[in-house]
Amino acid sequence: MFPFLFVVLLSLSWRTNASALPVQEFLHCLCLRSQNSSIAKLVYTQNNSSYSSVLKSAAQNFRFTTPSTPTPLAIVTPLHASHIQAAVYCCRKHGLQVRTRSGGHDFEGLSYTSAYKVPFVVIDLVNLRSVRVNVEKATAWVESGATVGELYDEIARKSKTLGFPAGICPTLGVGGHLSGGGYGLLFRKYGLGADNVIDARLIDVKGRILDKKSMGEDLFWAIRGGGGGTFGIVLAWKLKLVAVPANVTVFTVRKTLEQNATKLVHRWQSIAHKFPKEMYPSIAIARVNSSEDEEKMTIQASFTSVFLGSIEELIPLMEEKFPELGLVKEDCLEMSWAESNLYSFLYVLRSPSETLLNRNQKSSISKTFFKAKSDFVKQPIPESAFEGLWSKFYEDEAKSASMLFVGFGGKMDEIPETEYPYPHRAGNLYTILYTVDWEEKENINSEKFMSWMRRVYNYMTPYVSKSPREAYINYRDLDIGTNKINNSKRSYAKARVWGVKYFKNNFNRLVKVKTIVDPQNFFRHEQSIPPLLLLWKRSDLKNHLSS
Repeated sequence: MFPFLFVVLLSLSWRTNASALPVQEFLHCLCLRSQNSSIAKLVYTQNNSSYSSVLKSAAQNFRFTTPSTPTPLAIVTPLHASHIQAAVYCCRKHGLQVRTRSGGHDFEGLSYTSAYKVPFVVIDLVNLRSVRVNVEKATAWVESGATVGELYDEIARKSKTLGFPAGICPTLGVGGHLSGGGYGLLFRKYGLGADNVIDARLIDVKGRILDKKSMGEDLFWAIRGGGGGTFGIVLAWKLKLVAVPANVTVFTVRKTLEQNATKLVHRWQSIAHKFPKEMYPSIAIARVNSSEDEEKMTIQASFTSVFLGSIEELIPLMEEKFPELGLVKEDCLEMSWAESNLYSFLYVLRSPSETLLNRNQKSSISKTFFKAKSDFVKQPIPESAFEGLWSKFYEDEAKSASMLFVGFGGKMDEIPETEYPYPHRAGNLYTILYTVDWEEKENINSEKFMSWMRRVYNYMTPYVSKSPREAYINYRDLDIGTNKINNSKRSYAKARVWGVKYFKNNFNRLVKVKTIVDPQNFFRHEQSIPPLLLLWKRSDLKNHLSS
């Protein structure tokens, strides 16, 4: 009797019109399915006064918070697995799509909006964020709604000599980050975050809770790097923690064009991948005011590294490997591994450890309007090509643009590209992240910034990976291709355009897994793995998978 009364009371808050019916049906279903009135406090609809603030709370790219952005019919913020199971069941029953959000860092907003203007519900995992560290076994269980900052903070509280090889930005949601691979300061030593997942708990399309054993080898392979929003909703991940020194060494050396930056960048790209595994080498490139003439602009390259060792060990290493940089002891600072993530994220010498827990921390690619792209470099880029690239940074649209080069090699050269869905392993010198951001008042002219980014990307075509031009799934880019809105025979062909760029030959195995675990394609979005529809003839299916 109570569920019926609950639904009646809930319905009083709705305007009685056709557009409200899907929401009412969904809420009615949720109530009956959960048999628990507490779920009412966990659902926000468009008529709820808190709806807008909840929707925007984890939106990292403000391009997708404008009035024209399609919004969900409802946002569900579950407290435990049964709430997610109920939401999945009710969305399936009433023909609603699902978007799952952990940290909201997806560059194209796919975890909380839709480019297709289809009715959808957001399942926001913000309340599922526990972290349990077992120091003796060097493992941790972390729920998908936790941020990597919260994960790092809990590890650091329990041990000064354990870490985890995931991303630098503390506001990254663990769920989405690990679903796409996840690289950070330790990846040349220990591989990606996804490479160090040893178990998981996943809710599948049927609402079952599966672990590594019950989901099977293929699905467990797919969720560790195959992209979020495709195979189900991962509740929690069991991680293998790794050894780190009690103190690591960090440095940043900044060089402008007048200080020989072009030659240093050119030299770096030939040696960074050969550094010891204990080194995380990167370069951030941006336009700055010239120190010689404040009214003149120049390009600055910031050489930043984190080294799993002492200053005394690092200085002779750099004198041998990269003497041109001129690193001296005064450039270096020792700190804990957890602190080194904040240093690499904020470029400040000391940050309170509580900063790891700040979900509202802002960076150049969070809490702003931005467009980003990615590339992988397999051959050194000529100096002349860099000089042509720098000229584009003097254009008006590039005032807040940047490029980040991250050296590969180390452990990444040792893991076969088919071992996990993430295929960008041996043969890569470094990866590039391009970003351009702008202010809210400039968003009316956002296309000019987007156009600048595409021009830079096109300019770089001769110098980066080819056939396919590879891209990183965690740096989603809808420019490289999108799925069809509805299931059709052409879904595979459309998806393969972008799929091979993210996954190379692993794309076909991901499609096979999807076809088995979610043949009706319930978990889908603009760049989710499609199933092969049953209407395909056996010969057609074989030909497409082998092509």
